[in-house]
Parts: sequence; structure tokens; C-alpha cells
Amino acid sequence: MLKLPRLLILTVLALTSFQVQSVQLKIATLTPEGSGWMEAMRAGAKEIKERTEGRVIVKLYGGGTQGSDKTVLRLMRVGKLQGATFTGSGLIDRFPTIQLYSLPMVFKSLDEVDYVRERMDDTLMEGMKSAGLIGFGIAEGGFARMMSSSPVRGPDDLSGKKVWVPEGDASSHDAMKAMGLSPVALPLTDVMIGLQTGLIDVVTNSAVGAIVLQWHTRVKFVMRLPLVYIIGFLVIEEKAFNRLTPGDREIVSDVMERVYKEFDQANRQDDADASMELIAQGLVEIEPYQEYVDEWRNAVMESNRVLAEKGDVDLELFNRMLAYLEEYRAEKSAGTAIADAGAAAAVDRNE
Repeated sequence: MLKLPRLLILTVLALTSFQVQSVQLKIATLTPEGSGWMEAMRAGAKEIKERTEGRVIVKLYGGGTQGSDKTVLRLMRVGKLQGATFTGSGLIDRFPTIQLYSLPMVFKSLDEVDYVRERMDDTLMEGMKSAGLIGFGIAEGGFARMMSSSPVRGPDDLSGKKVWVPEGDASSHDAMKAMGLSPVALPLTDVMIGLQTGLIDVVTNSAVGAIVLQWHTRVKFVMRLPLVYIIGFLVIEEKAFNRLTPGDREIVSDVMERVYKEFDQANRQDDADASMELIAQGLVEIEPYQEYVDEWRNAVMESNRVLAEKGDVDLELFNRMLAYLEEYRAEKSAGTAIADAGAAAAVDRNE
């Protein structure tokens, strides 16, 4: 008579243990510990744990402790990590088209960025799924600008200079070659050493990125010309994400999409503030000689097209992006012409 109740008790305990077993999502990031970005991500992880009643535990490994992007992708493939944060070049091995926005010299202004992103962000996030990844939105990182220990205004200043390009980033490699530089491919984690040892002379990064990574302490000049639009995003392996219940997947998506939307909105002002901080720290802003800017842009855009035609990014999406840019520039040009005509008419009336 005692065996049945004991069996029932053991069964209930086993079922209860199964029901409350948590799923752990281990996520790597280069974001330094103690930074505002890391604090926001940890707050998001805490909210997920609370809202799922402990069923989902997000464990964050900050400061690049899990290694380079290639190392992190390998750890994701073997299941030791379930996700990570990347910039546009960091995920090329899994989803090459994510670098679309970060192709060099595509955008001339943030207004152009806004016009294109409004029309294409959702398409890129959907594309993530084809690579077996779940994304939670794109966060702006600002424009990368050229930073160097000597002023760079034209081809003569660039000749022979060794410039860092992200490891595996063919678009940046070819673009720097087109501008007359000697590209040196390094993982992000090795760039500071490269600057300290003279392995590289020139880096490109946003103002925020340069300060966070302390690169600004190894350079003296920053070019005003925007070269690359930097994006950041968080991805989780779809197979790991699907281990969560539908309700918990919804909670994780709700929290992480909100966090990345807040990053996206806040980072623009942060980058503007950081640009001012670079000058306050003693860096000198310089303008390239204007006669060379169009020459560089034409050479780099031709390099971008070659990559797209080779299939390094989706050619249809590449052409769509350029069509949106042409559309925006035509509208802006027409608006400027109307405004100029109105101003001229006002002058005539006053005369």
C-alpha cells in the first residue's frame, strides 16, 4: 500500500523538476564590461529571467572574452555559445548580405541611411533566418571615419599606409586597395596591438567605437569623410531559440527588440557626443581634398559592385539599395531646386 504513494510522489517531483528546468542562452559580445551598452543588455537579461520565471537564463560574456568573431561563430556552431553580438563584417561567414549597409562609401549622410533602412531593415532580418539565425533588430553604430597618426587628405598621404580591415571583410579590403592603401586584416581584438607595434598606421571606426576600444589614444588625426556605416546586432542560433516555448520566445524577442531599438535611437547622439570628445582629447579633424573624394567614391563603388556580382552580397538587394539612394537623392535635389527658385523669386519681389 505504501509503494503507490511513493511512486506518485517521485513522479510528481520528476515532472516538477522537468517543468522548471531552465534553458540557458550563452551570448558573447565585444562590449566592454561596465559600459552603458553592457548594463542595458544585463538589464534585459534580468528582465527575461523574471518574466519567464527562471525558464530562460541569458548569460552574457562581455569584453571579447570568448575570442574573435570567427572563434565565436565556431563556438556557436558546436553549441558552446547560443548567440553573440556582431558588427556588419563579423557575420560574413554565416550571412554575407548583412554587410550590405556597411559596404564602404555607399552612404553620404545619415538622412540617406534613414531612408534606406526604413525600407530594408525587415528584409535583412528575414534573411537572417535563411542562415539559421534569429535577429532582434539593427543598432546604428555611426559612421566609421579614417583615423591616423599623420594627416590624410589625398592619395599621396595614403600611399603605402597600412590600414586595418576586419578579418574576412573582402569589401573593406578591396575598398582600401582601391583608395591606394595597404590593407592588413586583423580581428578586432588585435587592433590595439597593431597600433602599438606599428603593424598598422590607419584605422577606421566610429567615434564611439574608437573611444570604447581606446584606439583614439594611438592616433592624432580623424578625417571628416564618412567611409563606412557601422551596424550592430544580436543573433541567436535558431535551433537554440526554438528550444524555448512559444511564450518564452515571444518574451525574449520583446525584450531584445526593445533593447536594440533603444540602442539604435541612443547611439546616434552618443556618436555625435563622442565625435566632440575626440576633439576635446586632442585629435585634429581634417578634410580630404575635395577633388579626390569623387575619385575615391567611384573606385570604391565599382569595387562594391564587383563583390555583389560575385555573390558576396545579394545582388538584387544591392541594386535595390542603390535604387533607393538614387530615389532619395533625386527627391532631395528636386526639393533643393524648388527652395532655391522660391528664394530667388522672393529676392526679385523685394527688388
